[in-house]
Amino acid sequence: MLLIGNGRVLTRDKEKPFLEDGAVAVEGELIKEVGPLSALKEKYSDAEFVDARGGLIMPGLINAHTHIYSGLARGLSIKGNNPTNFYEILDGTWWAIDRKLDLNGTKASAYATILDCIKDGVTTIFDHHASFCEIPDSLFVIKDAAKELGIRACLCYEVSERDGEEKCAQAIKENADFARWARDEDDDMIKAMFGGHALFTISDKTFEKMVEANDGMTGFHIHVAEGMDDVYDSIRNYGCRPVNRLLYNGILGERTLLGHCIHVSPAEMDIIKETGTMVVNNPESNMGNAVGCAPVLKMMEKGITVGMGTDAYTHDMLESLKVFLIIQRHNAAMPNVAWGEAMKLLFENNALIAAKYFKKPLGILKEGAAADIIVMDYKPFTPLTGVNADGHILFGMMGRSCRTTIINGRVLYKDREFVGIDEEKLNAWTYEQAERLWGSLGAVY
Repeated sequence: MLLIGNGRVLTRDKEKPFLEDGAVAVEGELIKEVGPLSALKEKYSDAEFVDARGGLIMPGLINAHTHIYSGLARGLSIKGNNPTNFYEILDGTWWAIDRKLDLNGTKASAYATILDCIKDGVTTIFDHHASFCEIPDSLFVIKDAAKELGIRACLCYEVSERDGEEKCAQAIKENADFARWARDEDDDMIKAMFGGHALFTISDKTFEKMVEANDGMTGFHIHVAEGMDDVYDSIRNYGCRPVNRLLYNGILGERTLLGHCIHVSPAEMDIIKETGTMVVNNPESNMGNAVGCAPVLKMMEKGITVGMGTDAYTHDMLESLKVFLIIQRHNAAMPNVAWGEAMKLLFENNALIAAKYFKKPLGILKEGAAADIIVMDYKPFTPLTGVNADGHILFGMMGRSCRTTIINGRVLYKDREFVGIDEEKLNAWTYEQAERLWGSLGAVY
């Protein structure tokens, strides 16, 4: 049994939102009780004590959209690659990487991503994978790394016709095989979705094959209207807008997650809302790719569940939180918008998205919830209360403020040191795989 205490507790539980000197008792994989430190110390005197050292104890963070396959790209410069538009970014960088990514490269990317997530207090990820060099078993390799390191993950493979019919068929099969495994295994740490790349790389024929292979096992996770390529392709070749295509092909629904949705119309938003489909915003990636600012405020006004991801631009959800607020204000030219929406995306809606897949409640500290808990190393020099805690998070913390990460009741990272994980060994092997990948890409360094 664990007892995490000696700090303020921010629960995200409306019945008991904040404790000035609180503690969280953990038994097995679940939170047993949240309450005052003195009372819980007396009640659970035999528990192993995890000292928050005056920091902020809060639920683990959820990343609703990332890409493990980009894990070895940090510092990478490919000779001759100088993209001037979104398609050139995809073709010259990301597709170039995944066309060289074999199973060892995929596993190394998973190690790199997951270790960084744990350091940043991220306890659950929704990953959207691509490794067109070697597709079969790639999701199972990521699953193995996730289970080894202890993170909670929902995985899928991005189906695309960009590398031909055979690779497309392999991608569909990998999704179906993994979704079937996840369904039968019924492990609350590993779940599956059915992935698809952007609509301009998927025909209606392929959508039909995806729906048939999925056979209702899970929801879809797909990029939508990230760039105008999707919009132009859908109108030119199918006579409708992207979301309409998804509707006609049976892709939308309460368990489906649409990434980006930057260039969606009000009518498309209505379709998303009426089908109960979810959306995930990735503010930093969108700005970095110069593809625009998603109309998140309008989508939320319509009642659409919009969550927050990073698109692997970063693994720091608090960094993304900051950027979301300022880009939405900049886009609206109004300095008094998006505060409530920012907090809702990360701390409420990501938990709602996770609830579509994971059985245990996530993103909250309360009895019966998953024991996914982080401790932020933060000592305020201004008053911190349950009323203004979000302001302290936004302006005073980053992911690396995390000093301790507990996932599913397992202490993985304590006082900034991994527990039961040989980081040096994993980093050394990952570095070897990165050098091999970079060499195949003609990297300059």
